[in-house]
Amino acid sequence: MRFLKLNFILLTFSISILCLSCHTEGASSNPIADSDFNKDWLFQKDSIANAETVNFDDSDWQKVTLPHDWSIDGPFDNKYNARTGGLPVHGIGWYRKHFTIEKGLEGKQISVEFDGAMSNAKVYLNGEYIGERPYGYIGFEIDLTKHINFGSDNVIAVRLAPEDLSMRWYAGAGIYRNVRLKINNSIHIPQWGTYITTPNITNGNADVNIETKLKNTGANRSEVSLSTVIKDANGNIVGETDSNDSLDANSEKAISQIIKISNVTLWDINKSYLYTAHSTLKIGNDIVDEYETPFGVRTIEFNTKDGFLLNGKKVRFNGVCMHHDLGPLGTGVNYRATERQMQIMQSMGVNALRTSHNPPSPEMLEVCDKLGIVVIDEAFDEWKIGKVPNGYHKYFDDWHEKDLRDMIKRDRNHPSVIMWSIGNEILEQGRKDGWKLTKHLNDICHDEDDTRPTTVGFNYYPAPFVNKLANHVDIVGMNYWPTTYSKIVEENPEMIVYGSETSSQTSSRGVYHLPIEFKEKHETNHVSSYDVTVGPPWAYAPDIEFDALEQSSNSLGEFVWTGFDYLGEPTPYGGRDNSTNGYWNDDWPSRSSYFAPVDLCGFPKDRYYLYQSQWTTKPMVHVLPHWNWEGQEGKTIPVYSYTNCEEVELFVNGKSFGKKVKGKDFTEIPSEYHEFEKGMYKTKYRLSWNVPYQPGSIKVVAYKDGKEAAIKEIKTAEKPSKIKLEADRSEISADGKDLSFITISVLDENGNICPKADNLINFKIEGAGTLAAVGNGDQTSLASFRAPERKAFSGKCLLIVKSDESAGAISITASSAGLTQETISILTK
Repeated sequence: MRFLKLNFILLTFSISILCLSCHTEGASSNPIADSDFNKDWLFQKDSIANAETVNFDDSDWQKVTLPHDWSIDGPFDNKYNARTGGLPVHGIGWYRKHFTIEKGLEGKQISVEFDGAMSNAKVYLNGEYIGERPYGYIGFEIDLTKHINFGSDNVIAVRLAPEDLSMRWYAGAGIYRNVRLKINNSIHIPQWGTYITTPNITNGNADVNIETKLKNTGANRSEVSLSTVIKDANGNIVGETDSNDSLDANSEKAISQIIKISNVTLWDINKSYLYTAHSTLKIGNDIVDEYETPFGVRTIEFNTKDGFLLNGKKVRFNGVCMHHDLGPLGTGVNYRATERQMQIMQSMGVNALRTSHNPPSPEMLEVCDKLGIVVIDEAFDEWKIGKVPNGYHKYFDDWHEKDLRDMIKRDRNHPSVIMWSIGNEILEQGRKDGWKLTKHLNDICHDEDDTRPTTVGFNYYPAPFVNKLANHVDIVGMNYWPTTYSKIVEENPEMIVYGSETSSQTSSRGVYHLPIEFKEKHETNHVSSYDVTVGPPWAYAPDIEFDALEQSSNSLGEFVWTGFDYLGEPTPYGGRDNSTNGYWNDDWPSRSSYFAPVDLCGFPKDRYYLYQSQWTTKPMVHVLPHWNWEGQEGKTIPVYSYTNCEEVELFVNGKSFGKKVKGKDFTEIPSEYHEFEKGMYKTKYRLSWNVPYQPGSIKVVAYKDGKEAAIKEIKTAEKPSKIKLEADRSEISADGKDLSFITISVLDENGNICPKADNLINFKIEGAGTLAAVGNGDQTSLASFRAPERKAFSGKCLLIVKSDESAGAISITASSAGLTQETISILTK
């Protein structure tokens, strides 16, 4: 039996603290708070000569606050690539910022840290080139010290040049992640300077091994002391230690400390618990740096018998893959939007995330640490062989090792991260020597962090086994080959396997096409939410994966493609022209994906409840379709129900249509999955009835142990009459960043949602907030995400409101011709 046992503590993120002040010039002269360097930037999208120079006239440039995605404002246009959202994601863009560092800070080490800039970033300070980073998903830091004008104006300029066909999805453009200015003494703890593991966790006690890197940029050797204190979640000190050492001039050194803590509370799925290590660096009695490291304690194990064990308990991945955009907000990072995404996923039963196909934002990992969701952290979509003309393969030789090492050093401290993925569907699978590059990347991962296994998402079965790539990673991921799990283990008993990408079922929320049949495309550019196999040739209904996992007890589980719909890649609409290595837009206006059980706005589709019926235990039941079929009276309508209970009874206008037993009564659905013959697939995960349509209601009652456990009813709606507003939170922070997500529903006079309503809703926002974005989940809509109006789609749309920096109230009014308007208020504190 292959066995990987990995016991350790992981930190979640690190913050360097130094009480020094500096100022920005321009719109504000306030001190930089917490090293935040996001405000008072100037932006211009154009190829501009000399835009890096100090005296360049930027007075008419757009004022922006970072994070900033320049392409999300649009407009949508079919001259842009539909595969990347039909938005202007490529071109040249410049960012400039004026700032002042006080004269008294001469001698300090000053740097700027970018969490990510999309892409081909080149950075200039006071007209001098100081660094670059092609890969838009990786964080990087650049030393500014030698080029700073202390006590006078400085200009930092960033030139970005994202290219068309550089990725297969919407990547966004701009400085879309957070930026920090860091001011340190010459002796300090540098970027990603702490690494925490626990080699021993026994009987509720843990040895915390803290490796702290120290850096001396000065010209003199110094004697230093490092004190580390560990506090529990309530702020109580549970362990501490001190170390003394010397640090040569212009050198780095790592100091290892071990602190024993007792009565440990473990970090777990859905049960996050974080400790904090506070490190204080001194020269004599003077504090020169402080570093805080929240971390979680847990053990992970992988073996061929039990699969994945977290804290000694077997866990199967109920996972999703996620691209990095935040729907109508674009790619500009926002903590609350990220948190909301993962809370919605968690409510579906998700316990695992694969960050496809690139390093995630720091905020995403912080959220997963907080919620108790495990993560596969993925580095690349391409290696040396490209999938798109301007993909990462252009930079692989020069940058792959630094990018991979930096990802691991940044992220190895998160308790949520349990695997490093070195690639997705890489084309080297088809090469006889592809194993060499796999081994090379695998070795880099283990060199930087030997506490976690490596993985790859393979898709060209059996190529990765024939060419031995699968033999050079620790865990084998398979994309879209569910029926091979058992076969792979039988032929390779030392391998551990899971579904790294599964299903690719497509659908449009609230849309139902009859009769139920396989049809690749529809004249509306929508896909039926009956959720049968409609989509690309590799796709299959979720039921097939459920069944494969039941029959393969050794598989670690699955990661559904995808958790949320995302911008770009509007499969099954839009396609590839292999003769030009480009993409055609014949199916315009489709501009975002159809894959997920949750739409671009975060509204659940019917498939959300299918996964919930498999991944959750609280009694639930769902029924579809809607019950507004005017003109279809007397015609048969297929009714589906999903439940995690034992049986379901259907009532139509109060009359029982009988009970169906889950696992005993089967539903036939069309299947064109490549591993099966074309035809009908019998699924035990859906219960169904054929019902002659008559207006009124359909109701499902779910039973456990013969007792009623859950109910859901859908009523035929009358004509639209009024608007309903529901905010996800009625109180948000007055920090200029926090968001409230407001669901707008079109209802009839009896309060029933109108499932076909597409009324244009107008928004009026007053008080302590502004409009951040709007959306409706319609993959074919080309309306602006920034307009103060939105059409409903299948009876709903979304308004996202952002707080100002002053406390108060935000008043939101939604109105539409012929409908009763509604107003709600959100407090900012």
